[in-house]
Amino acid sequence: MAQPLNYLKESASQTAGPYVHIGLAPGAAGFDIYRQELGQVIAGPETPGERIRVEGMVLDGTGAPVKDVLLEVWQADAAGIYPHPEDPRAAEVAPGFRGWGRVITDFDTGLWGFDTIKPGVVMGRNGRPMAPHVTLWIVARGINIGLNTRMYFEDEDNSADPVLNLVEQAPRRDTLLARKVKPGLYRFDIRLQGDGETVFMDI
Repeated sequence: MAQPLNYLKESASQTAGPYVHIGLAPGAAGFDIYRQELGQVIAGPETPGERIRVEGMVLDGTGAPVKDVLLEVWQADAAGIYPHPEDPRAAEVAPGFRGWGRVITDFDTGLWGFDTIKPGVVMGRNGRPMAPHVTLWIVARGINIGLNTRMYFEDEDNSADPVLNLVEQAPRRDTLLARKVKPGLYRFDIRLQGDGETVFMDI
């Protein structure tokens, strides 16, 4: 006789589906319901620091752009402070700095981008400094669980970063480096599979 289950069965996993943009970026889905959508401003005009723009694409295993991706962005301010209560210096965060944003890919080209200030060095666990970086969370069709990764800057000293050095194969660390295209503009492409697959992290 089968043993009775005293708990509910797990629901089947679902991909992000067509409702991600309606719920999280309704303006892009054609719904004008908010005066300003949440996550559009990472650093206000009064926030001090080097102004930069980051652009890129999310590419599938064949190298084709995925055109319905939503990305969330987290970062520290130019002094390495997060506007979060778990940061002991949160009260000193730069004025107008939200530290979080939400962007989507262009439905025609697959290009995404955001404007912000370049983050500073962040103090990690045990007082170990982490190189300037931006944390990204990616969700799209076919992705059952959001993907987490980091973006570092090729023109910074990343050699001692404790997280980057957890990637055993040194060439794979390059998949986490944003390339400087020109002053104030960085390019960061995210590859979901295949050659040059971006390093994703369990957090």
